[in-house]
Amino acid sequence: MIEALGPHAGFILAAYAVSALIVLVVLGWILLDGVLLRRQMRDLEARGIRRRSARKAAAKASDVKAAS
Repeated sequence: MIEALGPHAGFILAAYAVSALIVLVVLGWILLDGVLLRRQMRDLEARGIRRRSARKAAAKASDVKAAS
């Protein structure tokens, strides 16, 4: 199979390996960042700091109740 790639087989395989490594590193970075962000959100919510979207949803719900 490697012979089918011709005289540049080493370069081609190395390029694929580097590309795969970069994709895996970026995927790992994204997953780790997600874990860290969820941890930060949990810590902030534990201290009583809520999300802005949660406040807007609560305000809309109270507006709907007041209008009823």
